[in-house]
Amino acid sequence: MSTVKETVDVEVPVSTAYNQWTQFEEFPNFMEGVEEVRQLDDRHNHWTTKIGGVEREFDTEIIDQFPDERIAWRTTSGDTRQKGMVRFERLDDTHTRVELVLDVEPTGVAEKAADITGTIDRRVKGDMRRFKEYMEHRGGESGAWRGRIQPG
Repeated sequence: MSTVKETVDVEVPVSTAYNQWTQFEEFPNFMEGVEEVRQLDDRHNHWTTKIGGVEREFDTEIIDQFPDERIAWRTTSGDTRQKGMVRFERLDDTHTRVELVLDVEPTGVAEKAADITGTIDRRVKGDMRRFKEYMEHRGGESGAWRGRIQPG
């Protein structure tokens, strides 16, 4: 399993950054290779990705969520195996540090090659940079979900 970490400082209040991250169906706007995310309920999402010509579908479950602080998830089905957490840290009234930690277990030949060559790491770093640009150019969030999910 490979671990990727990336942190960006975004020029928006912490609640704005957090609120936008909870809009999972908006992920294709800044995550390369993410074709679609459908939110099934408060805890579950269905993902469709296409990376290097390889299409994958998988489901994720949110296992820990605390507004303006963190969201953690894990895959529950499909060919993709990952778990991760994104943390939100208030720097001041208008700046937020967003840290993503992602553990990925490459399953296919393409994913193993992407891991070895550092493609997964570069993709995550690019996604976080695009999230920063998306938020700063947008100026606000497209919605919010402020519920709390505790580890079971």
